[in-house]
Amino acid sequence: MTKLFGTDGIRGKANQYPITPEIALWTGKAIATIFKESGRSKPRAIIGKDTRLSGYMLETALTSGLVSMGMDVFEIGPMPTPAIAHLTRSMCADCGIMITASHNPASDNGIKIFDGAGYKLPDELEDKIEAEVFRMIADHAMTGPEEIGKAFRIDDARGRYIEFAKSSIKNHSLNGIRAVLDCANGAAYYIAPLIFKELGVDLIRTATSPDGTNINENCGATSPQNMVRLVKEYGADVGISLDGDADRVIFADQFGNIVNGDRIIGLCALDYKARKRLSNDTIAVTCMSNLGLVEAMTQAGIRTEITPVGDRYVIEKMRELDLNLGGEQSGHLIFHDYATTGDGIISALHVLRLMKRKNMTLNALAGSFMTEFPQLLTNIPVQEKVPLEELPLVTRVIEEAEAALGSSGKIMVRYSGTEKKLRVLVEARSREEAEKWHGLICDAVRKGVCS
Repeated sequence: MTKLFGTDGIRGKANQYPITPEIALWTGKAIATIFKESGRSKPRAIIGKDTRLSGYMLETALTSGLVSMGMDVFEIGPMPTPAIAHLTRSMCADCGIMITASHNPASDNGIKIFDGAGYKLPDELEDKIEAEVFRMIADHAMTGPEEIGKAFRIDDARGRYIEFAKSSIKNHSLNGIRAVLDCANGAAYYIAPLIFKELGVDLIRTATSPDGTNINENCGATSPQNMVRLVKEYGADVGISLDGDADRVIFADQFGNIVNGDRIIGLCALDYKARKRLSNDTIAVTCMSNLGLVEAMTQAGIRTEITPVGDRYVIEKMRELDLNLGGEQSGHLIFHDYATTGDGIISALHVLRLMKRKNMTLNALAGSFMTEFPQLLTNIPVQEKVPLEELPLVTRVIEEAEAALGSSGKIMVRYSGTEKKLRVLVEARSREEAEKWHGLICDAVRKGVCS
């Protein structure tokens, strides 16, 4: 068997290693064993899922593994990932488990794990769980019948999260805002429309009819074209596209222009600083964020901390430096005063509240404070993830590009943590420079990896 955990939990094709009921069963056993070490005689886990058909299979297997080793399980059903993180903390559970592959197709699935405080597990604890899985499989580990746990269905979980989300903007009315809401046929399909409607939003909803196989299919944060079309068709003030598990969000302004995570973080940071709410006058973003955001924040007297790719690393930096705002260009936005992970619904509520409070359009808020550097990103499918240091042509072209661009650009070449793809990002002050080096690096990758 090979490694289970990637950059965001365990993920892969459903019914193929490692996303099989057998591995889910042993993962449940390992989680229960590790968290029993915390001292509670009967530890508790929260389990949620998105709308994928394979979620039933994995939920049953995980629950069986957990209770077989003495853990009590509270099953929440389809709920956003950030809701599971919140409920884990509010219900004093030892851990939370979300069955989801986020923005990936319906044929994929995965397992994300949160600690009792609602944060994603550090690498060391994931490694410990992984080692325990393989040990238990080898030893056929069991426990006695007197130690078996129980499973419970929590019927009011939706209401708990609805009130929590609305309280993040103090239940302020959003009456007068017309919004298109795209729920990606995913985990937020039912709960997100309720939240926005209760706060008075004139809502046009789309992708809210999951059938187990249509999650993220031509909809959601990675495919916002339909949301953009509806914004224009209905004359909406804003478009909101969540991803499959609703921990990401991408916006469109009233003209249908996409507004990505960088601009949302930037406009919220400026508002927070003006109101003296920005902790340590600092935000945290990943190395994928546009250099234009860094320049704009510097000019506004805001420091920018740069982390590796992944919202978990942003959150780690925010906790380390006591920051309350950060996120990723892809739409993972962390309002740390309220949430312990990216939360697309809470992020959208804060943007709509800002529009309402300032009586400004999203275009006016997001359009002028930063000038983006031209940025080109290509995802190249690969058969095997050959280490880049073993590809001399690729490394040589990258070194040449970095020397040529200096501090006026950046190169990011890395393998996806969840898919067999190599991501090539090139950013420069001019489009000509970006296109030149992006083309050369992609050519070198195709020769070195795909040949």
